[in-house]
Order: sequence, then structure tokens, then C-alpha cells
Amino acid sequence: MYLVAIGWIYVVVMMAAAELASPSGTVLGAVMTLLLYGVLPLALLLYIMAAPMRSKAIRQRERSETAAEPTVGPASAPGNAAIQNSALDHPDSRSHAPGDPIAPVGKEP
Repeated sequence: MYLVAIGWIYVVVMMAAAELASPSGTVLGAVMTLLLYGVLPLALLLYIMAAPMRSKAIRQRERSETAAEPTVGPASAPGNAAIQNSALDHPDSRSHAPGDPIAPVGKEP
């Protein structure tokens, strides 16, 4: 990605130098060539090419935020940290029986 940017900057600097060195060229023309052919398109190109890296960083930040969120309830007490971590690692290792606490229709619990 940066190789393309370095090559383009080289081309634009050479264009600006040619503009400045020509008999009818001006400093303003060289600066405008550098800005309009170099800085603005290159900024847009780098912004577009960096989009996958930005989205990857956003997803990673969201994953770390959701992993760092404390749970609500008695498991979030300071003394229950070992219980909370083991319950997150192995969801079926809790001390209560698995299953739905609500009985199916027509059946008594």
C-alpha cells in the first residue's frame, strides 16, 4: 500500500519541479500541482485502502469491550470471580440442573 503512495508522491514532486523549472511556470502552479495531483488524491487513496484495517480494529475493540463487560447479578461480586470465570469458560459446569424452568403447557412441574 505504501509503495504505491511513495511512487505517486515521486511522480507528483517531479511534475511540480517541472512546472517550477519551466519558463512559463510559477511557484503557485507548482504548489497547486503538488496539492491537487498529490496530496488530495493520495489522502483519498490511503483512506480507502485503509478501510479493511479500520474495520478490523473496530471489530477487535468491540470484542475486547464485550469481554471486559462485568456481568450483572451475584456472580459479579468480588468473591465470585472464580465462579464467574469458570462459568464463562464451561457453560455446562454450573451447579444447577440444565433445562427450562418453565414447564411445558399442560404439565405440572
